Amino acid sequence: MKKLFLVGALALFGAMNAQTFGLKAGMNIASVTKGDGSRVSLNAGALMNMPIAANFSIQPEVLYNGKGAKAKDMDEEGNVIKFTAALDYISVPVMFQYNALPNLYLEAGPEFSFLISAKAKADGKTVDRKDFTNSFDFGIGLGAGYFFTPQIGLTARYVAGMTDINKDNAGGDKTKNNVFQVGLAYKFVK
Repeated sequence: MKKLFLVGALALFGAMNAQTFGLKAGMNIASVTKGDGSRVSLNAGALMNMPIAANFSIQPEVLYNGKGAKAKDMDEEGNVIKFTAALDYISVPVMFQYNALPNLYLEAGPEFSFLISAKAKADGKTVDRKDFTNSFDFGIGLGAGYFFTPQIGLTARYVAGMTDINKDNAGGDKTKNNVFQVGLAYKFVK
């Protein structure tokens, strides 16, 4: 039993030592399934990369993530109103990465997002929509990245939303977030 505990402790220490921490930031091109256009915003946050095998690793992240879209709606008089739905989240993607080449990885995994702000902006006016927006959003991400140096890399990811962003949507079509992200990552390499 003591030997098993010692082997487990050594494996855990080795895994903890192999972790790499870093920062990332970039641009989001976000849309929703019923939107008429894209909202350009940003994403930024921290990452931790943990190798689990020779070519595989897990990379959890914590990001500020701007989502939403541009859309059209009708007012009471039948006039078309163009507006931007600005949905801001704290997202926690957990990406499973495969190192296809020493500097190139492919990734896939879930993204858990928690709403921090929901606003509709039109004609210079802003309306708070947080009471009408679900506070949790779940998506599936697919992406790739290329590191030019051990520290600096280019990342790209598409996240398809799986949950309805509208709260209390009784039987209507679901509106889901979709976002394409591109950016830079910096790893603190020992």
